[in-house]
Amino acid sequence: MKILICNDDGYQAPGIVALYEALKDVAEVEVIAPEHNNSAKSNALTLNAPLYVHRAANGFRYVNGTPADCVHIALTGLLGYRPDLVVSGINNGANMGDDTIYSGTVGAAMEGYLFGIPAIAFSQVQKGWKHLDAAAERARELVQQLLAHQTPRQKPWLLNVNLPNLPREELKATKVCRLGRRHAAESVITQTSPRGETMYWIGGAGPALDESEGTDFHAAAQGHVTLTPLKVDLSDHEALSYWAQSIAHLSASSVPASPSVKVGA
Repeated sequence: MKILICNDDGYQAPGIVALYEALKDVAEVEVIAPEHNNSAKSNALTLNAPLYVHRAANGFRYVNGTPADCVHIALTGLLGYRPDLVVSGINNGANMGDDTIYSGTVGAAMEGYLFGIPAIAFSQVQKGWKHLDAAAERARELVQQLLAHQTPRQKPWLLNVNLPNLPREELKATKVCRLGRRHAAESVITQTSPRGETMYWIGGAGPALDESEGTDFHAAAQGHVTLTPLKVDLSDHEALSYWAQSIAHLSASSVPASPSVKVGA
């Protein structure tokens, strides 16, 4: 088995080192990660600048780009083979609820999934790497379990996993959850530069809006490792008929008439 590891905190982050150490005996593991922190880069690809790959003293390869860049170039020529699994993390802080839209950790895993490869994004719930060894051990166990039950014809899957910062014996069972929701982000932070210009810093993530039972927020707060299967289809399937009828109505009342709108199967 072959595993590609990436992250968004950079190739020197404790999380990716711990993940590599935990998985290096599970399969043949290759690390290709960003040179610097790329948090909140989501699925961004670098199109207007060249990307360079270097090898660190510990054997990791790092790229002057985004997490998605790393996985993309790895799968389109750098590796020379197709890994069986793409694993991203372990991230320094949670990726729950709406965080997953912005997350570079999830973005790296999603890039693998888009290439038809099963993928997992791992994050610790709190920043600071406390009990990272326990998180890495649980990540290893989950990877081993999933690989053992994977079949060649199985459709690829994308999983988002959050690990509470707890000792191994206090980590509760993995719980399958839906994503929660957050309030809008906190207000932008303004400062004045040495040149007298106004600088803007994106505010912190807002508190949880939906942390009810069944969400990743709720399960993590109870000490469970949370697992949420993700998908990429952004189509609002329930609203397709509504919008088809609305556009048809607007088209019928307009002059000249517009071509009819059909809803795809």
